[in-house]
Amino acid sequence: MGRQAMQKVDLSILPPHQEQAANKAMWQVQEAADEANLNALLAMLPPEGWFLKSRYGEGPSQTAFLIIQHSNLEQWRRFVPVLEPLVAAGEVDGAQFGLMYDRLAVNEGRPQRYGTQVTCKNGRWVIDYDNLEDPANADRRRAEAGFPHTLAQYEARFASWPTCREN
Repeated sequence: MGRQAMQKVDLSILPPHQEQAANKAMWQVQEAADEANLNALLAMLPPEGWFLKSRYGEGPSQTAFLIIQHSNLEQWRRFVPVLEPLVAAGEVDGAQFGLMYDRLAVNEGRPQRYGTQVTCKNGRWVIDYDNLEDPANADRRRAEAGFPHTLAQYEARFASWPTCREN
């Protein structure tokens, strides 16, 4: 997968201008694929507004989620309200909804609810606890939504990633 491969590339060894150029070149290819996938998905979106697990299976629902999750603010705003009631009905994975909810919240300047979006601090990817709704209850919310890891376990996954530069 393109994103997984890019996460393992340590561009921090390059001078900043070369790092930016390499990063831009890698992401151009991924963004073109994302756009093509989004257009294809929107063209085949079922009348129910989503690929329900009970009707289409786990695979199409998960694939649709990944395409929308890696799209844009307009799509997150469109689909977060569609997906939320489907989580309660068991038609959409709660952790997937949580990822999209948090991505939308962070991009709108609101606190995230599940702590899924990381930020670069001191060269490492970390959870921004200052931008997290009710941090004391975040692990409970994560468990209720079906996330397999606590915040600490989730954040530990990023320890092996290459260093990052703060924006």
